[in-house]
Amino acid sequence: MTPTAPAKIEVFTYKDGLLARLAHDLRLSLARFEIVREGDEIRGRFWPGSLTVDGAVGRGGAVDARALSAGDRRKIAGNIAEHVLDLARFPEVSFVGKLVAGEQGTHTVDGTLTLVGRGVPLRVAVRAAGGRLLAEVPLVPSRWGIAPYRALAGAIKLQDRVLVKLDLPAELERWSGMA
Repeated sequence: MTPTAPAKIEVFTYKDGLLARLAHDLRLSLARFEIVREGDEIRGRFWPGSLTVDGAVGRGGAVDARALSAGDRRKIAGNIAEHVLDLARFPEVSFVGKLVAGEQGTHTVDGTLTLVGRGVPLRVAVRAAGGRLLAEVPLVPSRWGIAPYRALAGAIKLQDRVLVKLDLPAELERWSGMA
């Protein structure tokens, strides 16, 4: 029997601005999270302080782990913690929703994502494939009052969009990652 691949959550950010060519689109991984399904109720807790910078995303979606130095990774993580998500005040993100069964392996989860202390309605499309539950969740940070991060007086900044990808073993009803 082949062991089941662990649950994983990846976060993608996208560069913008006049000097965007000097910046990178990024992939980050969330190491600490818990998602629980009880009947049609879904609850999630996520600790963004456990985000790690995997690397820069190039053309075709390949991640280059060598594109960023250890210092660059620490600086990015520090900016996320201090300037973007204010982790000192809001160390946890939560989601509460209801599963709505769909057709042919597709489902929807309607709920509320609470980020930086603000709850916003969110609809997540989930599909089953190869024994996995997969979701791509586009977020617009400004809906939670989060301004796009800026550097060099705005010449380099992040777009007001983040993509969160979830990949969970379908046979489970509790998924977690531990930092």
